[in-house]
Amino acid sequence: MIGKKIRLERIMDRNTRRTVIVPIDHGVTVGPIPGLIQIPPAANLIAEGGANAAVVHRGAAMFGHRGYGKDLGLILHLSASTNLSPDSNRKVLVATVEDALQMGADAVSIHVNLGAEDEAQMLRDFGAVSSSCQRWGMPLLAMIYTRGPKVKSEYDVRYVRHAARVGAEMGADIVKVPYTGSPETFREVTDGCASPVVIAGGEKMESDEEVLRMVRDAVAAGGAGASIGRNVFQHKFPAAMVKAIVAIVHGGATVPEAMGILKAKGK
Repeated sequence: MIGKKIRLERIMDRNTRRTVIVPIDHGVTVGPIPGLIQIPPAANLIAEGGANAAVVHRGAAMFGHRGYGKDLGLILHLSASTNLSPDSNRKVLVATVEDALQMGADAVSIHVNLGAEDEAQMLRDFGAVSSSCQRWGMPLLAMIYTRGPKVKSEYDVRYVRHAARVGAEMGADIVKVPYTGSPETFREVTDGCASPVVIAGGEKMESDEEVLRMVRDAVAAGGAGASIGRNVFQHKFPAAMVKAIVAIVHGGATVPEAMGILKAKGK
């Protein structure tokens, strides 16, 4: 489908077939946190660093057509919940694929928590969104996590590879899952998923090297890049952190080489 192919090239590098995405949709879930007090400054730094795309909710989509500076792909997030909810794992649809088309978005994303009490409804929504994406030629990023009573650790490869497979089976063009902790286990995830797999950044990490090593190891295991939020927009130098990640994902840089990009900025 040519429409989907054109849009995918706005959020994925056509040569490497990988992507660096920065989600900045946290305002709905947790409110105005450090790094995202205002969306435009954060978007500027992400674009300056060379990210392929950012994930936002509809109210923040105004920066999508920037009119200045570097381009930045726009992924409209369709799912939401807040940390004030009795069940924050319950994600509901708050926008549609048609909304994304009207806004000029390059892709949409949906969040599904397998194992949650409302898994059935989230899967039903996933299917409906996937159908709309096929109908309109809209790329779909599926953020699939395993969170619920039966899940002892959402980083366990048994759960993560299942989550990735669900994303591919349901028609996602890109699947986002947690990193499993090692290249060996993450290879099980990518081998079992026909769609490109990107890693989530998770909570703020203790060191930059830890973040960059995770990205490097995931790519070495067949990953298609990274979708990292807090460890980018809450960094002291967000643009430099994006550049370091881009150097690994698209340029094949080593962790020491990527660290050099950050150290040069810090001088």
